[in-house]
Amino acid sequence: MSAPELAGWTHVYSGKVRDLYVPADLSAPGAGEKVLVVASDRISAYDHVLSSIIPDKGRILTQLSLWWFDQLGNVPNHVISADEGVPAEVSGRAMICKKLDMYPVEAIARGYLTGSGLAEYRRSQTVCDVPLPAGLVDGSRIDPAIFTPSAKAEVGEHDENINYDAVVAAVGAETAAKIRDLTLDIYTAAEAIARSRGIILADTKVEFGLDPATGLVTLGDEVLTPDSSRFWDASLYEPGKAQPSFDKQYVRDWLTSPESGWDKASDTPPPALPADVVERTRSRYVEAYERLTGRTFT
Repeated sequence: MSAPELAGWTHVYSGKVRDLYVPADLSAPGAGEKVLVVASDRISAYDHVLSSIIPDKGRILTQLSLWWFDQLGNVPNHVISADEGVPAEVSGRAMICKKLDMYPVEAIARGYLTGSGLAEYRRSQTVCDVPLPAGLVDGSRIDPAIFTPSAKAEVGEHDENINYDAVVAAVGAETAAKIRDLTLDIYTAAEAIARSRGIILADTKVEFGLDPATGLVTLGDEVLTPDSSRFWDASLYEPGKAQPSFDKQYVRDWLTSPESGWDKASDTPPPALPADVVERTRSRYVEAYERLTGRTFT
């Protein structure tokens, strides 16, 4: 699924699931200060962009991000408009945003132990060099939540977990502290909102950049979606095992099953997804949106 051509905008970059555009006429007032962010229906897993798409995924993630930006009104964010000026072809899955000078850090907050954090904990009883108590298991709560950053990788490469000192070295002590504090504030606020709706926010990744116009550390990209966060059903939560999640679980499970025949350690691209895996994945994204926002996705 290639980036669409949009009148008045020039495509400049495609990530795993998003396409970025700048105004075609950069001489217009303010044109150099904004970017159009379009969420596609592409899906990635194990650092591969799959050939299959998940229908409506771009709209779901965009609408959920916009809802969360509203809930986090005290945190500066990059959204200028999701309506006025957005091309009709991508309406509902695009935002006109401020052009930020992005920091080379994936800002991650963890309130529960799982994934790569669990793997490190089992080796050293730490996550990103943050010491944790003994006796924790897959799914154990970490209270208070911890800041566990990673270094951004190029498309197709793995992000690398780093410690706080590495963030300081990358962006400076003042900015590192601001990123850490904002990340934990966002997680704390969102965790409480999600919990009130019967959903556990296990961890989340956010990204920040410097807004040249204001000089503020500003929240960018997406926020608190199933692509950037682990959401678990609170009614099914059971520490000591992997938790069912509202994200790409069906995709990952199928890709690593004998049915797919794919070896994730190889250089071979993953196979196309069966229709039932596509539909179940879409259903989980829709359910996350509807349970969190209280709205019906149409």
